[in-house]
Amino acid sequence: MQTVGGITEIEYAFLFTLRKVNSINVEDFQPFFNNLPVDPYIKGKYRLRRLSRFTVAGDKLIKLPHGYLFQSREYNPLVGDIKREFAELEDGMIELDSFTKLILAFSDSCKLHPEAEIGVHQIRTICSPDNFGNPAPEGIHQDGTDFIGIFSVYRDNIQGGETHLYTAKKEKPVFSKVLHPGELLLVNDHDFFHFTTPIKPQTTAQGIRDVFVLTSPSLLID
Repeated sequence: MQTVGGITEIEYAFLFTLRKVNSINVEDFQPFFNNLPVDPYIKGKYRLRRLSRFTVAGDKLIKLPHGYLFQSREYNPLVGDIKREFAELEDGMIELDSFTKLILAFSDSCKLHPEAEIGVHQIRTICSPDNFGNPAPEGIHQDGTDFIGIFSVYRDNIQGGETHLYTAKKEKPVFSKVLHPGELLLVNDHDFFHFTTPIKPQTTAQGIRDVFVLTSPSLLID
């Protein structure tokens, strides 16, 4: 068990927790990650992304109208104070049982209010020997929401991509781990900063890191 300044990790469980969602078949998502558009707000074309928002009604998902991602510069000094628009998640993926199970796992674990909005970011980060991928170009940060979930879908031919949690930007991380496919990290955004280290390929071929990032509230505006 990890010890943080004399406090064991289990005492932090309300603030962050890691779980394996065994009911999800991550291979179901693969065709949809192969069809992601490039994130136009990040230089280098190494990040691809879609984004939608949902609420949960019982064991069903309700997809909400298209919106714009907005964070203040206080939380995102790189692209803050900008209304960012991304393509919606594909209908075929939203209809997957595995997708519903992922959103319900996040909602249930965070004990979200039934009307709470959930933003679902589908993100692929790529890298090559000449161009490392940076999953968190804004550095150590908070998102400006209540809860964050990072669900690992796929890692191929990469090293790095280790997720860190911090109680303060200038402190050492209290949690450091490479998230493997099927693992879901849940974080209270009010109490922790987070960061994921850059990725680089293990061979001369392209490297890939696929994740879903879930937030509640969604950070989307009309």
